[in-house]
Amino acid sequence: MVRLFAFLILLFPAAALAQGWGRVAGRVTDAETGAPLAAVTVLVDGTNYGTATDEAGRYQLRLPTGRYVLRFSAIGYATRRDSVTIVRDETTWLDVALAVEVVELEDVTVEARAAETEAGVFTIDPETAQRIPAPLSSGFRALKVLPGVVSNNELSYQYSVRGGGYNENLVFIDGFEVYLPFRAQKGEQEGLGLLNLALAEQVTLYAGGFPARYGGKLSSALEVRYRRPYQEPLRGSATLSLLDAGLAAGSSALDGKIGWMLGVRKARARRFFSTQELKGNYQPDYTDLQGTLTFRPSARHTIELLGIVAHHDFLLDPGTRKTYFGTVSFDPTKPSDLESIWLSYEGEERAGFRTYFGGARLSSWLGPGVRLSHEAAYFETVESESRDVSANAVLYQVDPGSGEHVPEGAARQQDLADNQVRVQTWTAAQRWQFYPHRHAIEAGAYVRHLVFTDRLDELSAAVGADPSGQGLLRVVLDSLNARARLGTWQAGGYVQDAIELLPENRLLVTVGARLDYFDFNGEWTVSPRLSVRYRASDVLTLTGAWGIYYQPPSYQELRGQPNPEQPLRDQLNRNLKAQRAHLVVAGAEYFLPRKRLYLRAEAYWKDLDRLISYEVENVHLEYSGFNDSYGYAYGLDLQVRGEFVPGVESWVNYGFLVTREHFLPAYENDYNRGWRPRPTDQRHTLSLFVQDYVPGDPTWKLHLRILFGSGLPYTPPVPGRRVGTYVAQVPGPRMSARFPEYRRVDMGATKELELTRLPDGRPVYLELSGELLNVFDMTNTVDYTWIPGQNGIWKRIPTRLTPRTFNLRLRVRF
Repeated sequence: MVRLFAFLILLFPAAALAQGWGRVAGRVTDAETGAPLAAVTVLVDGTNYGTATDEAGRYQLRLPTGRYVLRFSAIGYATRRDSVTIVRDETTWLDVALAVEVVELEDVTVEARAAETEAGVFTIDPETAQRIPAPLSSGFRALKVLPGVVSNNELSYQYSVRGGGYNENLVFIDGFEVYLPFRAQKGEQEGLGLLNLALAEQVTLYAGGFPARYGGKLSSALEVRYRRPYQEPLRGSATLSLLDAGLAAGSSALDGKIGWMLGVRKARARRFFSTQELKGNYQPDYTDLQGTLTFRPSARHTIELLGIVAHHDFLLDPGTRKTYFGTVSFDPTKPSDLESIWLSYEGEERAGFRTYFGGARLSSWLGPGVRLSHEAAYFETVESESRDVSANAVLYQVDPGSGEHVPEGAARQQDLADNQVRVQTWTAAQRWQFYPHRHAIEAGAYVRHLVFTDRLDELSAAVGADPSGQGLLRVVLDSLNARARLGTWQAGGYVQDAIELLPENRLLVTVGARLDYFDFNGEWTVSPRLSVRYRASDVLTLTGAWGIYYQPPSYQELRGQPNPEQPLRDQLNRNLKAQRAHLVVAGAEYFLPRKRLYLRAEAYWKDLDRLISYEVENVHLEYSGFNDSYGYAYGLDLQVRGEFVPGVESWVNYGFLVTREHFLPAYENDYNRGWRPRPTDQRHTLSLFVQDYVPGDPTWKLHLRILFGSGLPYTPPVPGRRVGTYVAQVPGPRMSARFPEYRRVDMGATKELELTRLPDGRPVYLELSGELLNVFDMTNTVDYTWIPGQNGIWKRIPTRLTPRTFNLRLRVRF
């Protein structure tokens, strides 16, 4: 009854609303070119109450009846003030043209971006992100070119931020939280992800120091805002490539009272996956449908709806795989050590998910600078995997000169699985926003009910010679048959205030705190946070952030590594506490006017405790289920961003990272003693995205993406129990070895043509793109399989990622 009462309170709208309101709306353009200006600040003069223009230069502002002076400002443009009279229940139109302002500083012209810099905050333009050459047009994969983001697997959209784990990242679409796959096994099973760039207006990554409104994770928050059409004709795009297709459109109706967006995507990247060393019948099939609806019944109220349905099936009928590894020596005194493993498979494996999301928000203006929002959302995902595969493996020593293959050993293994996890969340939330003079105050509360339903049915067996060597022996390596259901709830709230301590936003301090409760373990957490931005001059901005962050344990962490000897529901650890990170970030951004470049540097330190250790197999995470360690992470992110070529933006990022963990005495053993690298301890990362034109023909654009990451650590196995000739594997020295470096170059060329013009004069463009992926056919390793040879020495067999691939893409936008 108490939970239901809290739920109803959060959903109940305000009873009393201010009367006598009107609206001002219009468009802000460049006075010289007539081009629309985005991110122009529109304020009631003398207050901090206002809004900003969207990408089409449009704005709207609700105000009580009366006469006001509006202040229009944007960096690089002269500030303009205009008066407006607000009439009750009517819209007053005010269009403004801003003149370019040139500031002389040491005999050079200074220009700046409209977006304001804050510690750990990075943005990427959705239109630019769609042009990044990549295997699939996935929004999450576009994040790989942002500072602090690490992902050494082009098949996966899982990502790590500044040393955090793959599950330490919050994702919000239009303010509603959505979730990444809970039990992904391989990147190829993930599909496109729920972020549709064709619908997005803005993508912002908080790589550290994210404000109090976001909670529940240690590393980052991704905020995606979809477009909300207002008094605009039909706009959209359609894409088609050899790997995927999509359609997105949006418009408004009833004089702007209704705005809608709709997007559908389909990906069947069979040709891309079939380039891997494992040959077989690949049948990936991803489909999703997303839509938004905005209804403005009056000037004071807005209703927003978001719906997502996504289905993904991945079917593989594996055939054969031949992998060569080792070294070839051209020095007669140093013999070659080239080996090969040949595998043949029988059976098939299938994986996939069904995801459903629905969210609704009612926003009401209660008075000048006072806004109240009510939210309700439902999220459900059902992830399943089934597998019945037998594999025969033969290991050969290879003579590079003659090509002769000499057998060294053979093995046979059978894997069976029929697993499913269903996750459901119901969320109700409320948010208050106040804008008194020089303040932006925000407060909110939420309650969430979670249900996890898990089914595990796995068997792995090996077939080898018996101790006498005369017959065959089947050894069960792993067997698990379990069921569990967890129902629990979370609740909490936050308050924060952005305070303008110096005029013209020269010094902005944001202070806030969260209070959260997790019912399953009865834990309360308090998370204070602080961020500072100081504009020291027109070319130098200093930033800093501090905070304490908590991540309550999810179902996978509560469960840990299942023990087949006891019921799964009894293995959920009710004593497990939220992991904690104490974070400090300091940064600076400097503008080089002559070069039109921005130089940005950020250093960070994370003190980590109550950690739940985990292992990574491909992109699959296996948790220990205990608060068994503590650790730290520190690093430096550098970025050069700007117009390397006039008219288009490019950037280069470099990251340095160290992250370590130390196990508590009760959990130490001979293999994890002392400070050990964490699974995300990637020392160096480099990402580059460059755009260019073909000389003499601006309708041609060239795009280049380069990714480099030094090797991630992994735990090699050591021999375990022996049955006949078969030797089982157990984890060896923790994170004592590293994968090879990840290196990848992708490039594309796009030709833009104007096909026609619509009756209202708007152009329709056709973009034809050719992409060469993994240009230099670099070999990247994502995992290893270990097979013992006849001499008792284990052989490390690499699992490699995709080779060079060509893709064609067609896009129509209007």
